[in-house]
Amino acid sequence: MSLVIKAQSPVYGGYVIAREEGIIFIRGAIPDEVVEVSISEKKRDYSIGAVTNILEPSPYRITPPCPVFGICGGCHLQFISYDKQVSMKEEILLDSMKRIGGIEASLSEALTERDYHYRHRAQFKISPKGEAGFYREGTRDVVAVEECPLMIQEINLVLRQAKGMKLTGLKEIHVSYGDTGIALVKAKASAEDMENLMAVAGLSGIAFGNGESIGKDYIRLDLNSLQYTITPWSFFQAHWNLNKKVVELIVNELQPLEGMRVLDLYAGAGNFSLPLAVHASQVVAVEENPHAAEDGQRNAGLNSIKNCRFIKSSAEKYKINEKFDIVFLDPPRPGLTSAVMKKVTDFSPKKIVYVSCNPATLARDLKKLNEKYNIDSLRMIDFFPNTYHVEALAFLSLR
Repeated sequence: MSLVIKAQSPVYGGYVIAREEGIIFIRGAIPDEVVEVSISEKKRDYSIGAVTNILEPSPYRITPPCPVFGICGGCHLQFISYDKQVSMKEEILLDSMKRIGGIEASLSEALTERDYHYRHRAQFKISPKGEAGFYREGTRDVVAVEECPLMIQEINLVLRQAKGMKLTGLKEIHVSYGDTGIALVKAKASAEDMENLMAVAGLSGIAFGNGESIGKDYIRLDLNSLQYTITPWSFFQAHWNLNKKVVELIVNELQPLEGMRVLDLYAGAGNFSLPLAVHASQVVAVEENPHAAEDGQRNAGLNSIKNCRFIKSSAEKYKINEKFDIVFLDPPRPGLTSAVMKKVTDFSPKKIVYVSCNPATLARDLKKLNEKYNIDSLRMIDFFPNTYHVEALAFLSLR
């Protein structure tokens, strides 16, 4: 089934919605374009389709620079100029606030940085032929790539150097790059093969899922003049340059921090905890992943930070037995569990900082927090340019 239709509003997931022929979620359109759409799925309340022909193109439509865009499932928005991507993501964030949270919000200026060659982390899939790439959209078929325009050049160099090797026996290779490159591999391969891969690809270490490694097991990054080390078993923000801008803004917005006590409930390796501890009286960093908590403890020691304590615990199990002025929340995509929400609202700190990677769960959580807290500011963070992902930062204060 094919329709000619005018695209309207952007929605989360890389779609633009149209309502002229019922509700249709369109992949590959830009708001205000007139497009021909092929319907691939018809549900009871809506349909899903993809653009097959552009009749009235948007002035924001550009040629994607990647030769496998539309085949590889990693990117979604390369055909849209970057300024328009940002405004579309802001529109999605505002719509989520209103529709899900019942909140009429206004946005502070979005936090952005470079839109290509920004990723310090890559998760390459390995085909049965031993070729590295990414999954084709909606499948487990690997699309081999020569390089990825989202990756920093050092990771693309690792990819090119490893290309001559047939990576058979590997299922995935996750490359992280800071001062050097390390890889986490999912493999059935000998130590000799892995040492050969490390040498050929120019890596300083290779880690395995069981916590063992050969060579160096962490990379070092600059976090606004702090030394930040991270192992492959821990998460760190791939768009590192933008991450530094976000950290700087948060620290500045929370000043004065002298005498303040901060609780970071999803602390990771201390990305926010450590910079806050430079100014605050005390920071307690709660992190469930033992590798990340160990990374955080090492980072505190490297920077001679003695007022930041890492606790290996989930946010749900951690009992708040001390007084904190500020609670920092950076939960996973599902947002706050009911147990954490109750913990925070019962405790009622003076300020809450919420970093979100899902506008829908953020809106749901802010609706609950808005019963006791003012939303002082809200802004979009574009940690993942050229993809549909929308992240956000909210500052809240107790009424």
